[in-house]
Amino acid sequence: MKFPRNAKILRSPFEIAPFAAVFFLLVIFVMLSTLLPTPGVPLQLPTANDLPGIDKPSVAVAIDANGRIYFRNQIVNDGELKFGLSAAATNSKTPLALVIHADKAVTYDQLLHLTLLARDAGITNALLATFPRVADIPNQ
Repeated sequence: MKFPRNAKILRSPFEIAPFAAVFFLLVIFVMLSTLLPTPGVPLQLPTANDLPGIDKPSVAVAIDANGRIYFRNQIVNDGELKFGLSAAATNSKTPLALVIHADKAVTYDQLLHLTLLARDAGITNALLATFPRVADIPNQ
């Protein structure tokens, strides 16, 4: 027995308006998300080539162009930094290295002050964080 077919595959013509509305909403969300602030400290690190990394435990400290010091995601003063670094050095089983994320505008005096604070806290090895230099691609 053959049953009559009542179902039609497409009952109405394909409408593009709902898809266009969803597409424009997605574009608006993407454009608005670029305006949201990104967390972190805005730093312009210097660039360098072929610098070795570090393979032992380290502690990171950042210093911005205004001379504010950041340790463990907080702005700290000299006393708090020295206390935090000495606590980290005593809790570590191996000697720590201090990795300094310093802005290009930071003076040598500020870097020296930071390394002396670390030395007083028991950390003797200090390294400067850099971005790798972008390789120049020769024109072919």
